[in-house]
Amino acid sequence: MKKNIGSTDRWFRVILGIVIAVLGIVYQSWWGLLAVLPLGTAMIKVCPAYLPFGISTMKEEQNK
Repeated sequence: MKKNIGSTDRWFRVILGIVIAVLGIVYQSWWGLLAVLPLGTAMIKVCPAYLPFGISTMKEEQNK
């Protein structure tokens, strides 16, 4: 699968995932499990929501 998440987008997802996980722990809520989505997409560098629209935040030279 073609990667479509650039480095800035990836770091944003990592930070967002950590914040969601911490809030889930602090408030003892299962909503913290949603942190899996941004962390998972950051890890594999593919966002399924970007695919149907042809969006890519990667620079062209990174994509090769």
